[in-house]
Amino acid sequence: MIAPASRQAAASGEPPHGPRARMRKILLDAAQQLMAQGITPSVAELAEHAGVSRATAYRYFPSQSALIAAVVDESLGPILAWNSDAPDAATRVDELLRFAYPRLASHEAPLRAAIMVSLQQHAEASAGKAGAEPRLVRGHRVDILRRAIAPLASELSAAQQDRVAQALSLVYGTEVFLVLKDIWNLDLPAVTDVVRWTARAIVQQALSEARTPKP
Repeated sequence: MIAPASRQAAASGEPPHGPRARMRKILLDAAQQLMAQGITPSVAELAEHAGVSRATAYRYFPSQSALIAAVVDESLGPILAWNSDAPDAATRVDELLRFAYPRLASHEAPLRAAIMVSLQQHAEASAGKAGAEPRLVRGHRVDILRRAIAPLASELSAAQQDRVAQALSLVYGTEVFLVLKDIWNLDLPAVTDVVRWTARAIVQQALSEARTPKP
């Protein structure tokens, strides 16, 4: 099962085909090149780097948010299509983390750019300076984590399942690199080990609470 693309990524309609698909790929590749250099491009800057007109770039990505969302979707790729037939949530979550973190690490630059844009937009909105730029919506992890913990439905209430997914959101995503990599200087295997250990503890705690008789 493949999760739907972000609303911004789909802003220009269904994924194009033929020449449109090739141009879209050229623009996305150019955006990823800039992000790998630490540049989070506007649509106009992307057009200049890719050697196309601004009108062409805006036809594919009507806003920076749409551009960033499309790059994120392209970067996550197989993660969005991830699924598991494992019968228990702990195994599913562990499979997801082992599968996802190498991909997150290999596309760290654009994923960090998405965090930066989201934080910048939040700061501008909080200061009452939000412009006409659409807000970047980042919600893939909600759907993915709900799929991962689906087996808990037989033992946990909807509210308890939401709490587990919310807790797992703290250990699944690029934000983890900001702490474990930037602050603790952990490499990818160590990062993955920490998040897997934490995720197991979260699921085990939820099940323990659900199975403990109420006084």
